[in-house]
Amino acid sequence: MIERFLHHVRVEWPSASETAAEARVRLADKFPRTALRRMTHLGLLIGAALAGESLAPDDALVFASTFAETRALEDFLASFPAASPLLFQTSIHPGGVQQVLIGRQQPIARLWPLAGRARLVEQALLTALLEPAARVALVGGEERGTWMLEHHMASATSFAFAAILTRDADGAVGRVTFTSVTSGFVAPALAGSGEPCPALDIFAHALAERRPLQWLGAGGPWQLAWR
Repeated sequence: MIERFLHHVRVEWPSASETAAEARVRLADKFPRTALRRMTHLGLLIGAALAGESLAPDDALVFASTFAETRALEDFLASFPAASPLLFQTSIHPGGVQQVLIGRQQPIARLWPLAGRARLVEQALLTALLEPAARVALVGGEERGTWMLEHHMASATSFAFAAILTRDADGAVGRVTFTSVTSGFVAPALAGSGEPCPALDIFAHALAERRPLQWLGAGGPWQLAWR
């Protein structure tokens, strides 16, 4: 079994109608004014989720998103035929989590950006558990799409989460564990459950509500538990 303990768990779940412009007003006090103008909605939400938590040069960060800055791309395409230079800059700007690190001038040891769908949460957690750094920031999120949502190329909701994972149980609020089936043990409650790996938004809800999760993954059972 491998495990990490959760610290600093924070989830940003704005109203369903919030735009990037509205988020800039709501979260203005959390960012340098010079950085606000070019930040995407997802970048703003990630920055808010990481607010109050300092990363160190020896820390690593795992970032998970299925669609990333889809809304920024939508807005740029909608500006045609008179393409907006500002929206173009936003659409090719570094990803949300990079926007936050650049704004903070924060070096870290390693950044693991992951994209996927069915097993994205599992892949992100496994990356965090196997990362050699003592502290790993697990960050994820999406920004709500509009017309690209109809083509299944965007998220239906905007959200972001951040958690610091360490091997230190002191002060932890939760724990995530993975048990490889090669160990010969599969939790009885999971063996016949058929529970799938949770989608990224379901995982974010579980973090926000401090709700336990368990599922049988590709290599063995996973469990998210709270203290």
